[in-house]
Amino acid sequence: MTAGLTRSFRAGSLSLGVLCLATLAVHAETPLERGTYLMQSIVACGNCHTPKDRDGKPMADRELAGGFVINAPIFHSVSPNITPDKETGIGNWTDDQIVDAIRNGKRPDGTIIGPPMPIEYYRNLSDSDARAIVAYLRTVKPIKNKTEKSTYKIPLPAQYGPTVTSVPDMPRADKVAYGRYLATALGHCMDCHTPMVNGRSDMTKVGAGGREFEVHGGGLITSTNVTPANDAGIARWSDAQVKNAIAQGVRPDRALVPLMAFDWYKNISADDLDALVAYLRSLKPATP
Repeated sequence: MTAGLTRSFRAGSLSLGVLCLATLAVHAETPLERGTYLMQSIVACGNCHTPKDRDGKPMADRELAGGFVINAPIFHSVSPNITPDKETGIGNWTDDQIVDAIRNGKRPDGTIIGPPMPIEYYRNLSDSDARAIVAYLRTVKPIKNKTEKSTYKIPLPAQYGPTVTSVPDMPRADKVAYGRYLATALGHCMDCHTPMVNGRSDMTKVGAGGREFEVHGGGLITSTNVTPANDAGIARWSDAQVKNAIAQGVRPDRALVPLMAFDWYKNISADDLDALVAYLRSLKPATP
């Protein structure tokens, strides 16, 4: 009888532990817990700031050390080192300076951060989520890695708009509104899935896709139209199929090219996937 009680207790403890982990994604107890969830899922800074191996997979021992190259017609981007290394990373930056860089695109020395950093989306990042991301960044292993500077064929703006000083939390009760927050301010999904005009997202065609990107190993892919106008694609997919495409990189007709951050998106919570789908279903039909 004692053995049976012990097994029951262990099973109950395991179930409780799983429940607690699932709950963390929705109601994080500390900024670090929230930041860890965000950075390892929807925010996915490592998709650009962590070097990739020959197979295009993120190098775990080089997390956020920078050096990932993205070439586009208007820029040659090299992601910077955002580990706490004080010489080549952001170890000397204050919390406020890191938040300012993320939301306003401005470094401590006053220089402007250019694309592909999605500043126009990060401007809507809430204070608590911005601080949570900083809390996570402080825990990353410092790595000494000096990266080359990015170059641009277009002038960068003096600033991306009025300085953002405070953004309130986004309530989660409204799934569409929270899904929009996830897809823009946090995940910046619409940065890739929205056409560009003069180097900025065309906000009259949010989600229409049509942007071209280089892929690992060579070649180009075009971002998918994720609005209801795509009646040959997402409009016909079930909610479960949309979630599978986001989190697992598999669509009903074929596997997706791994340019999206599937190594991180696989960790998006069920509630957040529900909200993302609700938002995508609400988009105005648009074409590139």
